[in-house]
Amino acid sequence: MTSTVPDAPTTEEDRQPTPGEGTAPAGRSVWITLIALALAGSVVSIQQTLVIPLLPTISATFDVAVTDVTWLFTASLLAGAVATPLLSRFGDMYGKKPMMLLTLGLLAAGSVICALSADLGVLIFGRAVQGVSAAMIPLAIGTIRDTFPRERVMSAIGIVSATLGVGGAVGMLITGLISSHTPDHHPVFWVAAGAAVLAFALVVLVVPNGGVRHGGRPDLAGAALLAVVLVCLLLAISQGNSWGWTSPRVLGLFAAALVLGAGWVVLETKVAEPLVRMSILIGRKSLSANIASVFLGFSMYGSFTLIAALVQASPEKVGYGLGGTVLTVGLVALPNTVAMVGASFLCGRLAARIGAAYTLALGSAVAGASYLTLALWHSTVRDFLIFNFLQGLGFGIAYASIGTLAVQHVPMDSSGIASGINVLVRTAGGSVSAAIGAAILTGGGLVPTIGDYVLCLYIVLGGSVGAAVVAAVHGLRHRD
Repeated sequence: MTSTVPDAPTTEEDRQPTPGEGTAPAGRSVWITLIALALAGSVVSIQQTLVIPLLPTISATFDVAVTDVTWLFTASLLAGAVATPLLSRFGDMYGKKPMMLLTLGLLAAGSVICALSADLGVLIFGRAVQGVSAAMIPLAIGTIRDTFPRERVMSAIGIVSATLGVGGAVGMLITGLISSHTPDHHPVFWVAAGAAVLAFALVVLVVPNGGVRHGGRPDLAGAALLAVVLVCLLLAISQGNSWGWTSPRVLGLFAAALVLGAGWVVLETKVAEPLVRMSILIGRKSLSANIASVFLGFSMYGSFTLIAALVQASPEKVGYGLGGTVLTVGLVALPNTVAMVGASFLCGRLAARIGAAYTLALGSAVAGASYLTLALWHSTVRDFLIFNFLQGLGFGIAYASIGTLAVQHVPMDSSGIASGINVLVRTAGGSVSAAIGAAILTGGGLVPTIGDYVLCLYIVLGGSVGAAVVAAVHGLRHRD
């Protein structure tokens, strides 16, 4: 059944704030607000990758299998997937600043729980509480669109969107620095707690509480059903390798996600005030932005554990890799962070010239080139530095432009949920990529070959190519 809600208006008045909706002060205050939002977004992104290099250490600490400690990543992923659309919608209805403070408060609380944990169950619970903070990025993007002057909106969204990648690289570096001094995993979470408190204070003091609070009734039934659908889908994807892709549990979860997902679509077309209007999810302009976001997530998130494992592989034992430590992973990724930050600042001007869609296509193509270079040359530190610079440049451009593309055509009262859905589908794409990579690296024997890694690199390259093609077609079809 198709939605009865028409496509969102595409006039300039719908794309940008109108007078009276609250604008941030011009000049220096705009930059201060933007820095606060970007830092808060980076803190949230840091927690998503902070735990990845620690999984083997935590496995040894609690004397459990690595498949058990992967729940530390899965729990955060599931909580973020459920919270992102719900809190994004609440931000549109009741104000985005209160929802941002809620996410950062839960990030701090979850980090403290993890830092004080003495058993794996408590640590997993803390990670789930941390995961709710994933809603911070779409809320920040919605705040920018609601309150910033028109000429600043595109650049500001680009910078905040790029923090998704910057925070991931910084998280690896922080973990590496701490693990080089102590094998204990608890200090990492104390650092995360401190960063969350700092981000909370910055948002309280700097971020305006502007924009129209559109009010309305929360679609609790739609939110609950969507939460169940997401849990079924992402749980099946994340646990497919350990449970078996053809096992009754995984097949049952996929079937439940399919059936309940169809029911959720029907429900959202019937209620007066749906959680997600179908025009935002699958409208003629929204659909291509969300498909491109799936490909981007597939390409980027799938590379995190892949590159970390390849850098730490010992050439004396397996014949490839750099034989580095967790700290080496972070240091090698520094060009990625620098390039991504620089690209996000320049992306606004580029998008103003050629459009967000073509900018996204360009960034995706550069990201794809990074995977191609590493697939061909991967034996020296220089190879990895070149790869990280190209990847950071590509994703800095791509993530900045996808943030704009996701919201530029939707009405003002849906900017938060539009960005939230875009982030959500990106996360789903990353989950699929991670599952495929894990299946390839563990399917051929106890130790993966360099051919397995190269195959994974070509697969994530396909994600970048897919994003570039979708974005280019969007640009050709919609010449705004």
